[in-house]
Amino acid sequence: MTELRHDNLPVKIDGGQLLSADQPELGRGVLGSVTGMMKARHAYFLVFILVSVLASWKTFSSLIVFSLHHEFSSHVILIPFISAYLLYTERNRIFRSIHTSLLVGGALVVAALGVYWLAFRYTAFQDPVSYLPGTTLALVVMWIGGFFICYGNKAGRAAAFPLLFLLLMIPLPENTLQQTISLLQKGSTELSFLLFKAVGVPVFRQGFILSLPSVRIEVAQECSGIRSSIALFITCLLAAHLFLRTGWKMALFVLLALPLAIVKNAIRIVTLTLLSIYVDPGFLKGSLHHDGGFVFFLLTLVILSPVLLLLQKSERHKVSRPAKNQTASETGLA
Repeated sequence: MTELRHDNLPVKIDGGQLLSADQPELGRGVLGSVTGMMKARHAYFLVFILVSVLASWKTFSSLIVFSLHHEFSSHVILIPFISAYLLYTERNRIFRSIHTSLLVGGALVVAALGVYWLAFRYTAFQDPVSYLPGTTLALVVMWIGGFFICYGNKAGRAAAFPLLFLLLMIPLPENTLQQTISLLQKGSTELSFLLFKAVGVPVFRQGFILSLPSVRIEVAQECSGIRSSIALFITCLLAAHLFLRTGWKMALFVLLALPLAIVKNAIRIVTLTLLSIYVDPGFLKGSLHHDGGFVFFLLTLVILSPVLLLLQKSERHKVSRPAKNQTASETGLA
């Protein structure tokens, strides 16, 4: 098994000689060799991806079509590009130590083939809603397995977030999707009812229907905000990965996505309804209703920003305190 490590200099290969800045010519030669081998591994991984896509073209092409025609899966085609961007920007950390891992990578590839076979065996392959979750999962696991084969266990662990981020390519199974929509629908209706009462507007609730003095609205499935909720979850996930380091704080920030999605949707419903009552009835059918979701999405990000800053500040405080104590000790002041 060949292992390459490169942190500029020193460079160590196969547990052999440690090269330092005192050996510039030899060091440049070794680094050039390492760079060439890295390019070769990148090429192998790219070929692996292309072959897997061609071998599962029905899944890949159906996934693209599905993403373009189903608003709750419109994010799917963006996920591989985001993952690739994360791998690129974090390449110095991820590819610091590389080798070939046939055992782990091969096991993942075999598991992917098994999942793909099960998807063929037990789903109706004429209906993308039924087979895409299983076959897309198989494709993602196949790519992760290829990454381990080409770059090894250490690189695979270092790239855990970008690789697992690919799981967001998997369309939600129909049952899970309906349960999520129902949860958002119920939460948005309940919170909208409470907000109407809080601002002093008479309101009567019956199921998903809210009756006000001059208007009657229904919080239908189309008004659940499932698309913006998924976008908010992905945004929180990326922000937690990029700006936070403590596990429980990252989890807390991501978990805020669901309640804030409900809050955002309720504010949208109440705002549009009040505008239709007191300004113009056309607000319930106008562009702000159909295309104004982005405005309320930005409002949610404004709410999240101080939370993220507070969590960041608490992490910096914990990191700086030991450093301060250590400095005091070293200078004899502690």
